[in-house]
Amino acid sequence: MERINSYPALTETFKKFEPLLDSRVHTGIREGVKRMILVCGGTGCHASDSEHLLANFSALIAEKGLEDIVAVSNTGCFGFCAKGPIVKVFPDDVFYVQVKPEDAVDIINLHIIANQVVEHLLYEEPVSKQKIKTLHEIPFYRNQKRIALRNCGMINPEKIEEYIASGGYLALGRALTEMTPEAVIEEMKRSGLRGRGGAGFSTGKKWEFGRSYPSDEKFVICNADEGDPGAFMDRSILEGDSHSILEGMALAGYAIGAHQGYIYVRAEYPLAVKRLENAIQQARSYGLLGRNILGTEFHFDVDIRLGAGAFVCGEETALINSIQGERGEPHTKPPFPAQSGLWGKPTVVNNVETLANVPIILLKGADWFNSIGTGTSKGTKVFALAGQINNVGLVEVPMGTTLREIIYDTGGGIKGGLEFKAAQTGGPSGGCIPSQYLDTPIDYESLNAIGSMMGSGGLIVMSEKDCMVNIAKFYLEFIVDESCGRCVPCRIGTKRLHEILTAITEGRSTDADLVELDELANVIKDTALCGLGQSAPNPVLSTIKYFSDEYRAHIQEKHCPSGVCKSLVQYEILVEKCIGCTACANNCPVGCISGVVKKPHSIDQSRCIRCGVCYSKCKFKAIVKH
Repeated sequence: MERINSYPALTETFKKFEPLLDSRVHTGIREGVKRMILVCGGTGCHASDSEHLLANFSALIAEKGLEDIVAVSNTGCFGFCAKGPIVKVFPDDVFYVQVKPEDAVDIINLHIIANQVVEHLLYEEPVSKQKIKTLHEIPFYRNQKRIALRNCGMINPEKIEEYIASGGYLALGRALTEMTPEAVIEEMKRSGLRGRGGAGFSTGKKWEFGRSYPSDEKFVICNADEGDPGAFMDRSILEGDSHSILEGMALAGYAIGAHQGYIYVRAEYPLAVKRLENAIQQARSYGLLGRNILGTEFHFDVDIRLGAGAFVCGEETALINSIQGERGEPHTKPPFPAQSGLWGKPTVVNNVETLANVPIILLKGADWFNSIGTGTSKGTKVFALAGQINNVGLVEVPMGTTLREIIYDTGGGIKGGLEFKAAQTGGPSGGCIPSQYLDTPIDYESLNAIGSMMGSGGLIVMSEKDCMVNIAKFYLEFIVDESCGRCVPCRIGTKRLHEILTAITEGRSTDADLVELDELANVIKDTALCGLGQSAPNPVLSTIKYFSDEYRAHIQEKHCPSGVCKSLVQYEILVEKCIGCTACANNCPVGCISGVVKKPHSIDQSRCIRCGVCYSKCKFKAIVKH
């Protein structure tokens, strides 16, 4: 209680949580309980039956009468999604991976009762085959510094008591009792926190602008409309640490003079919505949302608004239109939302990761946060590692960490020992970074300098098996589908880009198409209305710049070097290897393979549809792909 007693106004609200405020702060362990079993409860692990696993633990503990010595709890995402479901036993600090519901028996009988580590559930280092017992010894976690993700996997996100026990709402208490709104804004400016949604604008300055415009009403919006393919950073924070978002929004509201906040979250995130609703109800019941928060004159409440899955609604003005019940289209800026936003009132829009950083900055101080990262990019960044990488999952690393460190140290390298080809940062509007920039530090300016962007934090890794022309086409297809259609450059220009890329991948293009592709991409970049259209050409421009040889191979040689573009692939039967087993002919859907038993077969190229069935069915490697 020492921390709370330093804020007299908070004592009445927080004193009921005194039993939790000790060395067991992150576990929620009851008095007398010696061990805590923490089970990952994020969406990914739910999909792998972690709810059944949790139920099995509870049933076994009751069956064996162990309630007084061990407890089991649901937590948020641990981040190591490739190895879920994950179980951590506290305070032993033992970390189990890929735990199935039936494995609960071994953990209870061996670990809890017999005090033996369950070896077959430990993480195995892929090269040395060494079994690793604790989380911090696993390479995936070794270089991480978890700030935005600090409580994910550590507390039960459905219990406000555990959030408070880990220091939650103390920053709000400090701000309301010891700091003026101006002092809060100044602290945020000194911290150097920049928006984690992609633009990288100073959070403190945005709040300052929001406060500077006089109005009878102001708003705070949490942008939780996470739509990038392969991105799940915001979802994990919402599911694993909802209260940090509510506290961050309340602090933003106090700073700018707002009394109402809205969380705009995708309806496709049902678990996040459920936990947010629960967190809001709990915060209201304890006087941490609503009127006269913590006995002060500050009023602030939060409501949820569900998005229908439109990618463009991640743009703040389109999001505001959607909340107002209008079509989710962006409008020109200025005026910026901080001046005229929701219902024409000053509105501050921050994304989930940005708000998750706010309470810990005000609790530990701007100097602490400012000491992490680079000169212009402070703190840490959460990335969703996906694609051709061994360790798929969420990672949080200090700004300035190199791409090589993230991919090879934390990410465990490329699947199957293949060569790294490129990394896509910034989602569908980001650029593809080639191998010569693997040692680029990850910060806003460095990524912009090489034609990419930080974005919200998606990081998709590609190997030598990926075709960069096809990758550009994939992202443009996504952009065409998600464009709101309001401005001509985005509505028509991106569609034309996609048409040209399709022609290139199908062998129907000429050198003139490559020139048009480059020129059109630059025009769209300069003339589109909002950030979606302005950044949509990035995958095209970056792949042309760094992988021009692949474009030339597609256009001039009608050949896809990676063998991905089906229209440019040719299958050939090697006479010297074919034994005439007839497997290829029997499985060919169009009957273009001829030959007799025990004699070499051949493919009629004029009839071949390049489906690849023959290639996959041949057991003797007699069919090659060109």
